[in-house]
Amino acid sequence: MPEQTAPETTAVTPSERGRRIDGKAFAAGLRKQIAADVVSFHEKHGITPGLAVVLVGNDPASEVYVRNKALETHRVGMRSFMHMLPETTKEAELLQLVARLNADPEIHGILVQLPLPKGIDARRITNAIDPKKDVDGLGEVNAGRLSLGLPGLVPCTPLGCLMLLKSELGDLRSLNAVVVGASNLVGKPMALLLLNEGCTVSVAHIDTVNPQALTRTADILVVATGVSGLVRRDWVKPGATVIDVGITRVPTSNGKTKLVGDVAFDEVAPIAGRITPVPGGVGPMTIACLLQNTLTAARLSLEGNAG
Repeated sequence: MPEQTAPETTAVTPSERGRRIDGKAFAAGLRKQIAADVVSFHEKHGITPGLAVVLVGNDPASEVYVRNKALETHRVGMRSFMHMLPETTKEAELLQLVARLNADPEIHGILVQLPLPKGIDARRITNAIDPKKDVDGLGEVNAGRLSLGLPGLVPCTPLGCLMLLKSELGDLRSLNAVVVGASNLVGKPMALLLLNEGCTVSVAHIDTVNPQALTRTADILVVATGVSGLVRRDWVKPGATVIDVGITRVPTSNGKTKLVGDVAFDEVAPIAGRITPVPGGVGPMTIACLLQNTLTAARLSLEGNAG
């Protein structure tokens, strides 16, 4: 499998506190590069990468999300295949669809939107996806390859975080990194990606005693807990690079709502060297990296069977 790599850049020494990392602009540049690569790939191999997105149920937020994925897929010149299934879909029916998509040569990436309705084993569905088409990077084969430091398809959000970090800091070797949150979707793969980059990595989770003491040692602090405003000023080492993966919609005093992250931005920004805002930080990178993974999966389709 070709290895997922983040762009190489020259390291930047922070000269100002609270420099915002513009994930929206970075993602736009990445999508532009992907579109150019899709054209080159088609010219060389006569293949247009295809992404299949499967949504089970009628959750309005998920519907908007998957339609945005389809729109962005078309914008970079790829093909999009949408499968909208009813809430009553049985696990066996979903497995049959995944098997058909695995066998379809026009489909290079498969994404089954989570969460799934009750009665469907998400782990079983995820592992049924061909590892070479597992663009979410959540199957056990790709998770295992990541844990061993082998190339493969990496979960999109951690991959996006790594790209942002490398664009800002360049070589990450020897830096102290702390990941707050140990989910299979973000925390664990993020820790492994940083470890594979040569960082000294710690993970704080729900059972960690005095997490603030740990996070204050971090040159790189990645927060992915889903707890809005968890990380305050006294959690952060001055000059640290802070990546806020969290996104929560909270009410405001005027009766409306706004999006906030896991980091108390107004408190932390003045002392951080670099920080991602919410929104406009990590969020735009997730779909961009999904497109990157789909192109990688198309390249994998030219190789032998995954092993």
